[in-house]
Amino acid sequence: FSQPTSDSAPFFSDDSEAEGTEELDGAPGQRPDDLSPSGVSRVRSVLTVSILCYINLLNYMDRFTVAGVLPDIERYFRIDDGKSGLLQTVFICSYMFLAPFFGYLGDRYNRKLIMSVGISFWSLVTLASSYTPKEYFWALLLTRGLVGVGEASYSTIAPTIIADLYVKEKRTQMLSIFYFAIPVGSGLGYIVGSKVDYAAKDWHWALRVTPGLGLIAVVLLLLVVQEPKRGAVEARPEHHLHQTSWVADVKALSKNRSFVLSTFGFTAVAFVTGSLALWAPAFLFRAAVFTGEKSPCVQEPCDTSDSLYFGIITCVTGVLGVASGVEASRRLRKRTPRADPLVCATGLLLSAPFLYLAIVFAQASTIATYVFIFLGETFLSMNWAIVADILLYVVVPTRRSTAEAFQIVLSHLLGDAGSPYLIGVVSDSLRKTDSYLWQFRSLQLSLLLCAFVAVGGGAFFLATALFIEGDRHRAENYAPSDDEPIAVPKSGRTARVPVSSVLI
Repeated sequence: FSQPTSDSAPFFSDDSEAEGTEELDGAPGQRPDDLSPSGVSRVRSVLTVSILCYINLLNYMDRFTVAGVLPDIERYFRIDDGKSGLLQTVFICSYMFLAPFFGYLGDRYNRKLIMSVGISFWSLVTLASSYTPKEYFWALLLTRGLVGVGEASYSTIAPTIIADLYVKEKRTQMLSIFYFAIPVGSGLGYIVGSKVDYAAKDWHWALRVTPGLGLIAVVLLLLVVQEPKRGAVEARPEHHLHQTSWVADVKALSKNRSFVLSTFGFTAVAFVTGSLALWAPAFLFRAAVFTGEKSPCVQEPCDTSDSLYFGIITCVTGVLGVASGVEASRRLRKRTPRADPLVCATGLLLSAPFLYLAIVFAQASTIATYVFIFLGETFLSMNWAIVADILLYVVVPTRRSTAEAFQIVLSHLLGDAGSPYLIGVVSDSLRKTDSYLWQFRSLQLSLLLCAFVAVGGGAFFLATALFIEGDRHRAENYAPSDDEPIAVPKSGRTARVPVSSVLI
């Protein structure tokens, strides 16, 4: 009896699905012409990236559907700005605290199955949240928190699969396509939320769109996506690199200055985008009420046209920003190896004045406000794909999921986990009366904080440029030390022993 080749790796195994492909169509060690060192064919690799992009788009579409119908939710549950901000904060908190757990699993077990379980859970919980009665706002908060569990299982792992399929500029191109889904999905969240709310005359239906699409994504993930070998495309397969202990991984990452500084820079991006994502449509609506262009919301459904316009702007600026950032980085790399952090710093420093002007001009000119938002978001979106690429080339393959997880934790903990709630609390504290003037003015003053945070983020990326060359060189030439503990399978279990003991 010949030993069958499994089409999928067991969940409690770090073996990739591509392990057995090298022995197909020829002698052992020979690969078909269209098979890359990752063990995944070119066509399957493209399909894998396409499906991951689709899921990432759904991820962000679901995340910002709530923001698209926020005025209706505030009126339905009769809540203030502080409690409204909690909707995003609760989601981000569960998302970031579970990211290290899924990062640990992603570095050691079958990534496809982990993502499939997480997306299924996220879809079902999102559907359940749409049936929350008006007396149980806490139930909506709970379900939004549980949605973060499913999304954490995906966001920490998906970029590492792309990293194991492609290298160098091809990897950057694929990551840029993957991260196009962030602004596009966010924009679609506003658009779909506002249009479904308007068509159904009920905001609950806006939350029932993504669950069905999520279950379709699970089917595609299970049937089409193939688990690649970790690090094989970089001529350093995981069997040669070895998997070190989680404590060793954390210590190594904490000493990686490019990783730490770029993570703090990305934290500033998360702070600004999290604040704008939840509050920009509501701010624009209050500005229109203050200037007399629109009437106040006295009954459901509220006017959600600002969510529609902001969603369109987010889609367009996201595509322009990501594309221009990748292209600027590609051209600048010919002149300096520090191109990536310099482009990220430039984008943040340029976005700050335009965001400031957008907030200040809201009471004077709606058109000017939208123009400045367009420019500010375009520059802000320049770094999405580049930050991901920085992480992947300054961190060795066996630590990438853990690095992704810790970047998610830190950037969200200090960024968009607290920024929507902080903006809401500051707005409530500044409001002297409940008039339409102070509803607008208090939120305007609190949003000005975003411009200053963007400047701080630019400074962190400038600091990253000082260390990027050395950290990249160390990652590309990494070799485990003799006394570095590794994980060695033994009778189905994991034992921690020094490399020197294995060599002996």
